[in-house]
Amino acid sequence: MQKAKTLEPRNPNKSTGIFNGQSSGILNWNDIAYPHWHKMYKRLLGNYWQADEINMSNDIKQFASLSQSEQDAYLKIIGLLATLDAPQTRTALLLSLYATDPSVQSIMAVIAQQEAVHNESYSYVLSSIVSLDQQNKAFEFGRTDEILLKRNKNIAKYYNDFVENPTTENILKTLTYTTLLEGLFFYSGFAYFYNLARYNKMVGTSTMISYINRDELEHGRFISELFRATLSENPELNNEELIEWVYEQFKESVELEIEWSEYVLADIEGIELEEMHGYIKYRANKMLRLIGLEEIYPEYVENPMKWIRAYADNIDGTKTDFFEQKSRQYVKVNAIDNGFDDL
Repeated sequence: MQKAKTLEPRNPNKSTGIFNGQSSGILNWNDIAYPHWHKMYKRLLGNYWQADEINMSNDIKQFASLSQSEQDAYLKIIGLLATLDAPQTRTALLLSLYATDPSVQSIMAVIAQQEAVHNESYSYVLSSIVSLDQQNKAFEFGRTDEILLKRNKNIAKYYNDFVENPTTENILKTLTYTTLLEGLFFYSGFAYFYNLARYNKMVGTSTMISYINRDELEHGRFISELFRATLSENPELNNEELIEWVYEQFKESVELEIEWSEYVLADIEGIELEEMHGYIKYRANKMLRLIGLEEIYPEYVENPMKWIRAYADNIDGTKTDFFEQKSRQYVKVNAIDNGFDDL
């Protein structure tokens, strides 16, 4: 597969294909192959935010009062989220290099920017509450913790396979793992911070997670549509072998996510592990539906963690839901002091 040309006036403005198509490189949003993607682009732009707008002053005071298990989980989960978000900026940009539809290039550019903001936000919250040594240790988890390395092994494999061998099939596999990442892998971590917020703990961090969650819901929606559209444009790849591969990745990912949740959430008050396992399976079902496949856990078609609805899991309502939480106040602060003046 060749990278898309930046400008080729002999080709039509309206792309003839998402990948391996022809396009001049000129983007007219009023004449694109998938018109509703303009609305997705606008929704993504509407999610603009910056990490240092979130007031961390109460979190600074509260972190030391968390139990040792809560502090350990906090740092490990921030390390996990950073490990997941860090490659997303580059992956979105790499996909855009091969996209011959300029609307996809533009949407991926916005997604890449938002993923960069997510990664910076983890540095921001850690710089607010722990020493530089502890910050660095948290960011080391992604490449030193055995459970985390095992959990992320397949992400690294299929993302790197696409880099080394850019084919349409490898793009579909990368999109599969991006769907898993955006729609499943984050959620045990998100649940931890939302559970703290239920007890009015670390609300600043939880508010930031709500912003990230809102973005990831939109990313997951677009990536799943991109998967389906790419598969539709390449019917020779819409075969039993690939579909079975997708199901196997979902099953293995669920097992690894359950193992991770047991490792990091075992001693956290307020989170029932069996309920968490059900929630992970529910999320897998949801993402399978989004990419046009059947559910694999029929007993988990409904969300078993009812309390989390106020914080997450509503693609269309998250933006308003989290603003309505009385325990989480969105207060912009000075970028220099992280809210220290409020101490």
